[in-house]
Amino acid sequence: MAERVSVTELNRRVKELLTSTPYLSNIWVVGEISNLTIQSSGHAYFSIKDAGGTVSAAMFASALKRIDFTPASSMKIEAFGHVDLYPPTGRYQFIVETMRRSGIGELYQEYERLKKKLEGEGLFDDSRKRPIPTYPKVIGVVTSPTGAVIHDIITTTARLNPVDILLAPAKVQGDGAADSIVGGIELLNKAGVDVIIVGRGGGSIEDLWAFNEEKVVRAIAASKVPVISSVGHETDFTLADFVADKRAPTPTGAAEMAVRKRVEIRREIEEMFRRAGAALMNTYGTMVHDFGILDAKLDPSKARDKVDMHEMELERLSDAADTSMRMRVMSASHTLSDLYPRPESALRDMIINAKQRAQNLFVRIEPDMSDILHRGRMRIEGIGNRPDTAIDKRLQSRASAVAERSARIDALSPYAVLSRGYSFITDTAGNTITSIEGVGVGSEVTIRMRDGRASAKITGKEKI
Repeated sequence: MAERVSVTELNRRVKELLTSTPYLSNIWVVGEISNLTIQSSGHAYFSIKDAGGTVSAAMFASALKRIDFTPASSMKIEAFGHVDLYPPTGRYQFIVETMRRSGIGELYQEYERLKKKLEGEGLFDDSRKRPIPTYPKVIGVVTSPTGAVIHDIITTTARLNPVDILLAPAKVQGDGAADSIVGGIELLNKAGVDVIIVGRGGGSIEDLWAFNEEKVVRAIAASKVPVISSVGHETDFTLADFVADKRAPTPTGAAEMAVRKRVEIRREIEEMFRRAGAALMNTYGTMVHDFGILDAKLDPSKARDKVDMHEMELERLSDAADTSMRMRVMSASHTLSDLYPRPESALRDMIINAKQRAQNLFVRIEPDMSDILHRGRMRIEGIGNRPDTAIDKRLQSRASAVAERSARIDALSPYAVLSRGYSFITDTAGNTITSIEGVGVGSEVTIRMRDGRASAKITGKEKI
């Protein structure tokens, strides 16, 4: 009869068998480190893999301190140790007692080779990066339909500012993942979305490898729509991150880059309204000020004042001329009185001599006096005409500006709305009534319309 044993006993026997078998102890295992985790205790847990398989491995803190380098994922190593089994889980693992480097892993070498090639073509240059639309209406997402990525993006956009989301389901790991991602990017470009998020959760370099493949990188570069990459966690970088227009460390971060917060949008709109109102009030104030200046300059009383000043100057000159003439007549009269008592002969001689001197003087002065009188007449006429000519030119030069500003001010006048069928009411003093509180039953009012006015008496009122 076959022996019956418990699971614990079975695991104990297997552990004893593994640890006592010579060719499973003190051996070197060659492979590549994957899924490395170093705990706070200092113990390291990882996998050692090659093209044909994977084995779980552990390296305790005491052994890890004895090597002269820090293990890393994708590092090719030779690990010395023995096989053991952990009874609580029944899993066997390779206990690493020491290790040495044997070269960089093949995947990491391929990653560096392709990165250098694409960087040389300028695919990673900042100059070709495009800005993310400020107000996208539709966001396209290339990811697994069952993963946490799409859930995080939907939740975040709903919280910030709901937008339409178009999902292009894709494999994000394993065989065919790269082709699936490329197909999703091309589909969303044809669908006319505003921005595309390409992403998946974290993982090892093998898990993320689809986003390092050349065809995926070139599809992102060829996209007509800006692309945000969200591949892995904050410390994981893929070639898709380098070529994308923006790189987000998490799906939540990608959603925050793609949409604006409603609070920010509302604040911007309020600021634009405030600026527009301030600009309108400033323009209105400037127009009123300019019109006031023009109105003062074109006041007819200003032109009348200039004419009056010239008239006063003419009166002054006329009075001065009259006074001069009277003085000369009086002087001549006194001279004649002095001559009258003299003898007739002497008087005759004096008169003849005076007459002769007067004739000579008149002959000499006449041309000059004629010219002086002519110039004086022309000057007086010019003084009379000059104010009117200047005023006419002034009025003509300002006419178009006044007409334009008058039209703008008329548009602001309450009388402008009368031509559109409206009217307004004033009390007996001419004050505009804007509230039911401004009238009482029995009071008389005037109704102003487009082509006239009418008187009325308030027979009743009702506040609404």
